[in-house]
Amino acid sequence: MVALIGFLMIIAIVALLLKGKMSPIVVLAVVPVIAALILGYSPLDIADFIKEGIKTTTSNGILFIFSVIYFGVLSDTGLFDVIVNWLVKKAGNNVIAITVATALVATIAHLDGTTATTVLITIPSLYPIYKKMNIDPKILLCITGACMGVMNLLPWGGPTARAATVLQMDANELWHILIPIQVAGFVINIALGVLLGMYAMKHGAGAGKGEAVEVDEKAAAEADALRKSNPFLIFNLILTVGVIAILSAGLATSYVVFLVALCILLAVNYPDQKLQDKLIKKHAPAALIISATLFAAGAMVGIFDGTGMLTEMANAIMGIIPSALGRFIHIIFGILALPLGLCVGTDAYFYGIMPLVMQVGETYGVASLSTALTMVIGKNIALMVSPLVPATFLAIGLTNTELKDHMKFSIPLYYVISLLMLLLGIIFGIIPL
Repeated sequence: MVALIGFLMIIAIVALLLKGKMSPIVVLAVVPVIAALILGYSPLDIADFIKEGIKTTTSNGILFIFSVIYFGVLSDTGLFDVIVNWLVKKAGNNVIAITVATALVATIAHLDGTTATTVLITIPSLYPIYKKMNIDPKILLCITGACMGVMNLLPWGGPTARAATVLQMDANELWHILIPIQVAGFVINIALGVLLGMYAMKHGAGAGKGEAVEVDEKAAAEADALRKSNPFLIFNLILTVGVIAILSAGLATSYVVFLVALCILLAVNYPDQKLQDKLIKKHAPAALIISATLFAAGAMVGIFDGTGMLTEMANAIMGIIPSALGRFIHIIFGILALPLGLCVGTDAYFYGIMPLVMQVGETYGVASLSTALTMVIGKNIALMVSPLVPATFLAIGLTNTELKDHMKFSIPLYYVISLLMLLLGIIFGIIPL
């Protein structure tokens, strides 16, 4: 009975999240409560489950609030524009340099973990050059999406934070484990840029070589204007590098680092209370929505644990999976992560499917952390090719590309990247067999 209610709850959560008729906050908080009531738990018991569950998400929720606002304000200072314009100008008329610059621009642009922002920074700045150089825009989409997938492994990236919530651990700690895989992913994306640049040249790219690239002069002018209007861009760059260095070394709690950094950023760049308040209010909605969703997920996790549903569901699945394959369930789902990521929304994937797979893995001696690591890699790479992600439609709209063409071109390459990262995780000893 407990397992049956649990499976019905998972199905209901996934279905509601896929339909998009209700906010994830409502779905993740209400459906588990109804399931617990059906199982006979009192409202007071359920309140205790939720309280314990939310405790596990507090640090990650606070991290999201300050990190999202920090990177939003940092973008307002013009730092990203200057870096992007400089890279675009350096690429010039060299096709391979342009595709590699695309990887660098998308990587830098996705520091804030926001898909729409990355698309709006990367594609408009590079698409005119792609057209001028006769480079297939599907290459621009593919490289941008691959870099977003790798950069989303950062602790303030949505998938990593969600996986950490399910694991009941700090997102920064999970990121520290993922860093070698993320670095490998960055190198793979640079190689992807080189290979796709060579591919583009074989298919006629570079026809505009020797012609002036109109966007370069405009970019240079914009960069100069930004430097004049904000004299603190170098300081902002040093501050951001320092933040990432401190987080990488684990010297302080992640949300404390972003709280202090945000205060410094605002005080130096915008020493006016009204302007500071305006900027915080501008970026607060996105930060609060993500954090509220994490807290709602914490409530779900608390009910999962308190009622014992996951354990009963895992026991039911154990009767189906051959015992010989049980110890490899994390690898199996790591291989299936990208196809699942295409078909299932982020919240449904991390809060509906992942907890169940983790519990089944535990029964076969596979640590939940190992399962989470394998499942987060492929899902991340599927980020900007999934029809369930709004930024996918924004990107294809900006390049006048059909979704089917983007998917046909990018999915095979993304799958190779996800499998390479999974394999490297095993080779590095991060993911045990």
